[in-house]
Amino acid sequence: MSQGRVIEVVAAVIEHEGMFLACRRRPEKAAGGKWEFPGGKIEPGETNEAALVREIQEELGTAIDVVGPLRTDDTTVGNNIIRLVCLRAQLRGDVPTNSSDHDELRWLSPGELSGLDWAAPDLPAVAELAGSTPTR
Repeated sequence: MSQGRVIEVVAAVIEHEGMFLACRRRPEKAAGGKWEFPGGKIEPGETNEAALVREIQEELGTAIDVVGPLRTDDTTVGNNIIRLVCLRAQLRGDVPTNSSDHDELRWLSPGELSGLDWAAPDLPAVAELAGSTPTR
């Protein structure tokens, strides 16, 4: 395995009525049981925004509008670096009730976000949204 391969991933920080969407990864997935903002890998030739719109449609079966960047962070996971680009988004379609990659979806206030067991790459964005400083 190559050392330090960078894997580019986008995540949607979807805000709806003052709440943020958190998704728990299915047990059989990598980082199973951990919470994350929904999204996925960027395909060759895709912009971050296009990748995110596609991933949310695939995972959650709904449409979003990307409204702007939140933050980008690099997190070492095993031998790889996950570069997580978190983009703020709003629902354009239906409120999602299930997901192909997750076994639970929750809408949380900013103050409730830090109460979940988040995947490491999502922690800096969670800390920012919850109003605290990221811990690494």
